[in-house]
Amino acid sequence: MKRAFCTAAILAAATLTGCSLIPDYTRPDTPTAETFKEDGPWRLAKPADQAKRGEWWTILQDPLLSQMEGQLETGSLELAAALARNDAANAYLSGQNARLFPEVDAVGNLDTNRQSAGRPLRGPNLPNVYGNTAVGAGFVYEIDLWGHIRSAITSAEALAEASKADVESVRLSLQAQLATDYIQLRGLDSQIRLLSDSIEAYRRELQLIQHRHDEGIVSGIDVARSQTLLEETQAQKMSALGQRALYEHAIAALLGQSASSFSIAPAALVPVYPNVPPTVPSQVLQRRPDIAAAERRVAAANANIGVARAAFFPEISLGALGGFQNMGGGSLLTAPNSFWSLGPLAFFNIFDAGRREALVQQATAQTHEATAVYRATVLNAFKEVEDNLALLRYLGEENQHQSAAVVAARRTYDLATNRYREGAVSYLEVIDAENAKLRTERVELDIQVARMQSTVGLVRAIGGSW
Repeated sequence: MKRAFCTAAILAAATLTGCSLIPDYTRPDTPTAETFKEDGPWRLAKPADQAKRGEWWTILQDPLLSQMEGQLETGSLELAAALARNDAANAYLSGQNARLFPEVDAVGNLDTNRQSAGRPLRGPNLPNVYGNTAVGAGFVYEIDLWGHIRSAITSAEALAEASKADVESVRLSLQAQLATDYIQLRGLDSQIRLLSDSIEAYRRELQLIQHRHDEGIVSGIDVARSQTLLEETQAQKMSALGQRALYEHAIAALLGQSASSFSIAPAALVPVYPNVPPTVPSQVLQRRPDIAAAERRVAAANANIGVARAAFFPEISLGALGGFQNMGGGSLLTAPNSFWSLGPLAFFNIFDAGRREALVQQATAQTHEATAVYRATVLNAFKEVEDNLALLRYLGEENQHQSAAVVAARRTYDLATNRYREGAVSYLEVIDAENAKLRTERVELDIQVARMQSTVGLVRAIGGSW
């Protein structure tokens, strides 16, 4: 009766005096700004990393890109790995939650033993060989007086939430990488087409100059210069084809397909520049899943301090075991063969040479580390938004000037060609005009690609479409 009373008292204590040793948690302070300096008054608000990010790639108006973005969801191995890590985090949380309940086990044994004739303290008339048969069940329950288990659960919950945010971060990153690579590939398609057209024009030009040389109108140096220009342009085309192959292979890997059997038909880049609104929804940075994940890891590290602190206090468990046992033979399940045991077990460390204190210090340091990582993540988010806003602004202005340069270069080329045919200038002036024309056209394509990629970069920086 006395033992049962003690057991009941311990259970009551577990219910009434259970406590938590986790330090009070508040989200770490981070540098903030009410506006982005590069483009207008963008407001900040409360975290909204669970907000839907939408099929943002549709703003680029490319059906093939939209199709591949859909394939990415099921084909990407990186995304599959992130989902598996999230499953593991959820399983770990389930395992920690299970510690709140008793562990129930069935036990049993059937063995034969021989004891030594010279065994110390052996009783008289005991057989040398005897059997031992037992069946039963028992349970063990750790009483969480100091919040050790609850602190571990709190940490596991935060880690599971961080893992879920990691999945969204990987998904958004892969979507943006696919769009960026695809835009670059289409830009190379346009460059290859431009180079191919130039090669055809230069080939016809070489034939014309060769004919004029044969008639004694021009010198051999003009033929050599024309052939040099043609070969250089063909070399540039081969370089562009090689780069295109690499981007095609990269897209295949993103989609989880073999580069050996994957191909994308060439098509010219169609420049699309969505208008970035002067103001966007208030959840600009708060939707970024990497920020949410970093903050949750701070909370998890903070909860681990409670786990480490609880180790200074006694561990108290309640155990019970019952069943039937005899020395072999029949009639095992009878009242005389029954046995049971019930009672608490306490463990309290007296000396560990500072190991537990070191674990508290370690958990505290890890919290400081996670806090620094969180703050760095927020600062980097501001940087990425500012970077892409600046790029969109200045690339737009650069594109205007470059388009004007292309018009001027084409006009210069036409004038130089006409003057050469009239014999007013040397062929060297025509080559300079041709080089300038091709160079300005290629630079214009590069700017168009960069503008579209900056749009994708802005989407990634704000955590989805605006």
